[in-house]
Amino acid sequence: MSAGPRRRSGRPRRIEIWFTRHEGGYDRVAEHGRRAQWVQNILADPVVRVRVGAHRFQSRARVVEASGDSGLVRTVRRLSEAQYGRGAGLVVEIAPPRPART
Repeated sequence: MSAGPRRRSGRPRRIEIWFTRHEGGYDRVAEHGRRAQWVQNILADPVVRVRVGAHRFQSRARVVEASGDSGLVRTVRRLSEAQYGRGAGLVVEIAPPRPART
């Protein structure tokens, strides 16, 4: 995933992240919460470029507040725990890709 531009340098930040799939989108649990630099970059500019295998798309990411969407937070944490053995942390949702216009 590329989130960008970086808050300080202005250049895109490319990171490799573990994710879970949910309702057509991608979700990530940030173990270090809002302190993670990639989360700080998303908070500053939510536009991200995503590559999963050969599939590439641009999307928007958002921090999911447990107080506002506790059902999604519980679901993503449970999926992450099942897939990776860890699920505690801040949930970040990457919206599903939009269908291509024809």
